[in-house]
Amino acid sequence: MTKVILLPDACHLLCSLKELTLPIDMGIIYMMIAVSLLLAIVFLVSFIWATKDGQFDDDYAPAVRILFDEETKQEKDKKQIDGNPEV
Repeated sequence: MTKVILLPDACHLLCSLKELTLPIDMGIIYMMIAVSLLLAIVFLVSFIWATKDGQFDDDYAPAVRILFDEETKQEKDKKQIDGNPEV
């Protein structure tokens, strides 16, 4: 059986270290909040930059739009004037 004998100086050192852990833990939380806010700002700036740069513009629809048979308003009006019942 092993007995651990703590000297008064060691007890005092351990007690003082135990008291110091709370501010260190709170410092970590403050650091994590600061880093997360910084990261959120970086993502927001990159999103705004990509949006202004045209990253999210629709490049597919204009190329496929020609394949759809859509009539313009003028063509519909012309068909109605001509008496064509098919609109």
